[in-house]
Amino acid sequence: MIIDMDHGPVFANTGGAAFDPAKPTAILVHGAGGDHSIWGGQNRYLAHHGASVLAIDLPAHGRSGGKAIDSISGLADFLIAFIAAAKVETPILIGHSMGALASLEAAARLGKDCAGLGLCGVAGQMPVHPDLLGAAQRNELTAAQFIASWGHGSRAHRGGNPTHGVWMLSQAVTLINRTGPGVLYTDLKACNEYKGAMDAAAKVSCPTQFLLGQSDKMTPLKAAQPLINAVADAQVTVLPAIGHMMTVESPTDSCSALMALLERVQAA
Repeated sequence: MIIDMDHGPVFANTGGAAFDPAKPTAILVHGAGGDHSIWGGQNRYLAHHGASVLAIDLPAHGRSGGKAIDSISGLADFLIAFIAAAKVETPILIGHSMGALASLEAAARLGKDCAGLGLCGVAGQMPVHPDLLGAAQRNELTAAQFIASWGHGSRAHRGGNPTHGVWMLSQAVTLINRTGPGVLYTDLKACNEYKGAMDAAAKVSCPTQFLLGQSDKMTPLKAAQPLINAVADAQVTVLPAIGHMMTVESPTDSCSALMALLERVQAA
């Protein structure tokens, strides 16, 4: 579906089910250089197990129009405006990487108006290596290749994708390269410059699910621990031998963790 906003048309995948704004609504937010397709293993499952789903393409990503938003604060503003535009009554913000930071910041601002929060592949700070920033700024293929290589666990490098016929690393490179010039750099720079995660975490009061990869090199487990300690109502799922791209590397276990969050929201 398309929702018209000041930023331009925003695309959201509903997981193959009719969108009902009165249901608890999982708003799935992708990471740097991504789009809604990273949630292919989760959006349909949640949409057919009691939730409405809006897996969005952020501005300038995927099928959405507009310009890339250059800060996590700005992305949080966008998410709050999107919730209002879609008339979502019970929002559950679920983000991956950059999307996790934006979801965290938005949840902190929404307070009790945010029913649940899912943070996948997240850390208290997300510094980006200068070489990666430089490659992204120059729109070089090596930026996408570095993210694909560093972002997946060792098992994904050997094959065995749970989706038959798909090579995870090549899929990631293709996805990132679909974004327009400068978009990946804008995203990475926003992550690199954001310093408000700990303050935001202390303000979050809703049920929160952390979904982390044991072999994540981009947001290591130890870097998420301060956030976990700061959130009032946190549960943590660690996926063994899985890297930063957990929604693709381990879609079934990711579904289970996010379903547990949905059940907590429904029980509240």
